[in-house]
Amino acid sequence: MTGKDVVRIMRKNGWILDRTTGSHHVMVKENLRSVPVPVHGNTDLGNLAQRILKQAGIESPGR
Repeated sequence: MTGKDVVRIMRKNGWILDRTTGSHHVMVKENLRSVPVPVHGNTDLGNLAQRILKQAGIESPGR
């Protein structure tokens, strides 16, 4: 799963893009802390994608 995929999933779950710093997109949701997502083209994030989604409180797809 790429960073772009993670951002897409987070947006579907109500997260919005707060800012972009370099290649990291910082996503925020009301009453929750911000979650940075590295977006490095089409590079697979591996386990990091699941950890980011877990931090965001989103059940990762495929589970």
